[in-house]
Amino acid sequence: MSATNVKGPGGKKPASAATNLIAGGGAGMMEALVCHPLDTIKVRMQLSRRARAPGAKRRGFIETGIGIVKKETPLGLYKGLGAVLTGIIPKMAIRFTSYEKYKQLLANKDGEVSGRATFLAGLAAGITEAVAVVTPMEVIKIRLQAQHHSMSDPLDIPKYRNAAHALYTVLREEGPGALYRGVSLTALRQGSNQAVNFTAYTEFKAILQRLQETPDTPLPAWQTSIIGLISGAMGPLSNAPIDTIKTRLQKTPAEPGETALSRILNISKAMFKQEGFRAFYMGITPRVMRVAPGQAVTFTVYEYLKEVLEKGREMLPGGSYEE
Repeated sequence: MSATNVKGPGGKKPASAATNLIAGGGAGMMEALVCHPLDTIKVRMQLSRRARAPGAKRRGFIETGIGIVKKETPLGLYKGLGAVLTGIIPKMAIRFTSYEKYKQLLANKDGEVSGRATFLAGLAAGITEAVAVVTPMEVIKIRLQAQHHSMSDPLDIPKYRNAAHALYTVLREEGPGALYRGVSLTALRQGSNQAVNFTAYTEFKAILQRLQETPDTPLPAWQTSIIGLISGAMGPLSNAPIDTIKTRLQKTPAEPGETALSRILNISKAMFKQEGFRAFYMGITPRVMRVAPGQAVTFTVYEYLKEVLEKGREMLPGGSYEE
């Protein structure tokens, strides 16, 4: 399938919603399993108290990771994984399905999609997934990741025991609104992430397809991985301050009468005053190291599963089109 055309090979119908659901869910699950430890390290770096103490030396991502393993066992790197896995299938289903839908709406009569339309489709898809799935999932994930306890000590009982218990506790103590704390920042981060990500990936894919003898044939997996890696790194580099502020906003309950905007401004002012400008890019190394290979895994697995599923659809009796 051409990177800049919404139609399937030979002018066939585009991939079905069921195809995007299965392929996206499988890709997202693989990405989470491979890259979640780096996300935990990133969150700990963003929440580090050492960076706020005068004269204290910041811990690097390797030192932070080693510290988690020593104090909390290697399983500590997978705190919050349950929340991620629980939300990964609907998240990826919404991301890829809505992205393809927005592309179809923005395409011209020949099915061609411009670079601007790709950017807008990615932006809209990122905002859609942020509101529908990502914000509640990340609130629970960050609450779990922020806990400093050893998972090998049965007497060291944390406040949140697992994703389900964390969800129950947050709803009971803070109400449903707490699950959408930071939704505006999350939507801004996810929207800008996917706008940059999909635009870069599509442009790179189109270039590589033009270099092939048959432009519409799928790219080799190694090429998909490389362009996924490069495009995946671009989003975090463009919006790291948003992600850091969002993490701190979601970590703690709101004070009575405090608005979301005032919290964002207070957190930003405190970060700049106490830790300096570098604080806004805290955790950028593990974030890039997590997101970039994560996108490489996601796009590679997604493209592979999508191709397999579409071939299976073509083999259905009578060329029927099933969801």
